[in-house]
Amino acid sequence: MKHLLFDDNGEFKAGSTLSEAGASLQVELASGKRVKIKSAQIVLRFDAPAPDALLPAARSLAEDIDTDFLWECAPQQEFGFEELARDYFGHAPGPVEATALLLKLHGAPVYFHRKGRGRFRPAPPETLKVALAAIERRRQQEETIEAQAQAMAAGELPPEIAAQAAQLVARPDKSSLAWKAFDRALALTRQTPERLLLSLGAFDSPRSLHVARFAAEYFPHGFGFAAYGDALAGAAAQLGALPLAEVEAFSIDDSTTTEIDDCLSVQPLADGRWRVGVHISAPGLAIAPGNGLDALARERMSTIYMPGDKVTMLPEAVISAFSLDAGREVAVLSLYVDLDAQGERIVSRFSRAERIRVVDNLRHDLLDGALGEQALDEDALGGDAPIDHPQGEALRVLWRLTLALGAQRERVRGKPEPRARADFNFYVERANGDERVRIVQRRRDAPLDRIVAEMMILANSEWALTLADHGVPGVFRSQQAGRVKTGTHPLPHQALGVQQYMWTTSPLRRYADLVNQRQLLAVLAGEKPPFGQNDAGLFSVISAFEARYSAYLDFQQRMERYWCLRWVEQEGLRRVEAVAVRDDLVRLADVPLYFRLPGAPEIAPGRHIVVDLLATDEVDLSVEARFVEFGAAPGAGGPLDDEDALVEQVA
Repeated sequence: MKHLLFDDNGEFKAGSTLSEAGASLQVELASGKRVKIKSAQIVLRFDAPAPDALLPAARSLAEDIDTDFLWECAPQQEFGFEELARDYFGHAPGPVEATALLLKLHGAPVYFHRKGRGRFRPAPPETLKVALAAIERRRQQEETIEAQAQAMAAGELPPEIAAQAAQLVARPDKSSLAWKAFDRALALTRQTPERLLLSLGAFDSPRSLHVARFAAEYFPHGFGFAAYGDALAGAAAQLGALPLAEVEAFSIDDSTTTEIDDCLSVQPLADGRWRVGVHISAPGLAIAPGNGLDALARERMSTIYMPGDKVTMLPEAVISAFSLDAGREVAVLSLYVDLDAQGERIVSRFSRAERIRVVDNLRHDLLDGALGEQALDEDALGGDAPIDHPQGEALRVLWRLTLALGAQRERVRGKPEPRARADFNFYVERANGDERVRIVQRRRDAPLDRIVAEMMILANSEWALTLADHGVPGVFRSQQAGRVKTGTHPLPHQALGVQQYMWTTSPLRRYADLVNQRQLLAVLAGEKPPFGQNDAGLFSVISAFEARYSAYLDFQQRMERYWCLRWVEQEGLRRVEAVAVRDDLVRLADVPLYFRLPGAPEIAPGRHIVVDLLATDEVDLSVEARFVEFGAAPGAGGPLDDEDALVEQVA
């Protein structure tokens, strides 16, 4: 026979034999191409029809063969396709009939399991039933995927997609039906995932999109709190037994601050000197390592801030119990420092757990004008006059100490601490479904800010020294050669100009501070600290905290950028003043919106320029701008160098 049908890696081909030598054959295909095959690949030899007619005719005939009927009449044991063809057609099959049945068997692997070239065995009934059910399931899924994709392409939002919208842009499960339908809709609409979901109404605004994406990644079960037990009730007696300090403490915060975790106090001593107290809320007295509250705080690691909103590390009931609100007596960890006669040098210090009475919550955004440097500086014109404020004299003592401590740290740093940069506060006002943002610029060198910062640096450095002196590990922060590190042993912090440093002053907002506070409380009480030297648990805390804290800071910056873009649109700004930072990076003069300015001339850092805002995008948070002209000479509000950013972050 001069023609043959052969198996070429699972594909059947027909051709004419040109030569045959042993187990090898030279075959010419219908296309004219010549190939070399092995005799083991041959499944059928025939003389007619022509090779180019065999497969088309066989495929046509195979369409009329019912697969279910074929499976029912097939032998239960292994068989060859020609054997079944003889039974099916009732006579010796011709080449077209044999090939048609072979194609049908080969194309139905669910019904017929392949046992060799041209040989098959019917699937057992139960196996076939399961396989057919799976096929039907896949068919229905494919119909669902296609229907949902077409609906999204037509502008409709299927409920299944709406329920998983955040996951689809954060951590999509690419094996899920929702993702497959969504991915197909993306191909049909040629849109990005974020823009398609916004256009479908899955999110009511770009802001909701950004928040939902963050929540899906870090808070898949929502921002709410699970049950944590009645940990505070068990600590009530212990907290109530703490001694009540004879101080009148007050806090200094922004008006939006609700987690007030630090206060200050100033006491006159009998010899005319002063005692300054730094008082930090003490949730570490009630939240024991490993209890329900600790597990909640450890999972979150930090409060998350964003303009107009926040997600707290601890439940509101716990924050309320320990927040240093005016008119309350609250448990604290206190650092007291006694000053010399000039009030500029610390001559002694001690720490203790106690209760304090909070008499005032000062808001620096309301007092900066009245309690500025002119009012607090005793050497300024009129500076020695009484300050018309209940805490005026105490603030003057604190300001004098702040200047002395700051100068001391600058001597260690070897250069002045940069303070020219402006900070920005965001205030989001919501009314009648509308959102407006106010972005208020505040210079970081305002006296009230500097007092708080310097007292916190003092407490963080002194308490780091306390742990170091007792050989107790903690979550220490250091900076050397421009690199910030977190470890369990103290090292110098060159940017701050201190020999050791750790975060301890925000235990209601940062888990690292809570861990350090519990270590300190154990040292002061003469007890074994929760974490010992080389404790794997402490290393685990540090690793998890750094990862979470970094992610939260990134989210906060993204949301601040979003609200800056909203402010630009809200104010209808197109031509604005900006400040050069470095290279082609610039910042708007009035808000912390940074962007690149490609094609601009070389601009010295700090130089003011005028730019046109060509386009802003609240989804990808981008800015397109064009240089117009040089503006005013360099001045306040200039660039922020890396070290300055570092000092701001760690202090």
